[in-house]
Amino acid sequence: MRDLWTALALVLVVEGTLYALFPEGMKRAAARSLSVPPQTLRVAGLAATCAGVILVWLLRR
Repeated sequence: MRDLWTALALVLVVEGTLYALFPEGMKRAAARSLSVPPQTLRVAGLAATCAGVILVWLLRR
């Protein structure tokens, strides 16, 4: 469970850093995401999730 909380904290670090360093770019990316069909966002999210699980598995084995 500790690893899960650590991973979630790292997500906040990465997201916060991106917003701090590139606020306008993040606003543009968020605005662009409104024009992307939901199915495309869903597939991209699933692909990112699978890639993350595989990466964690490779790093932790």
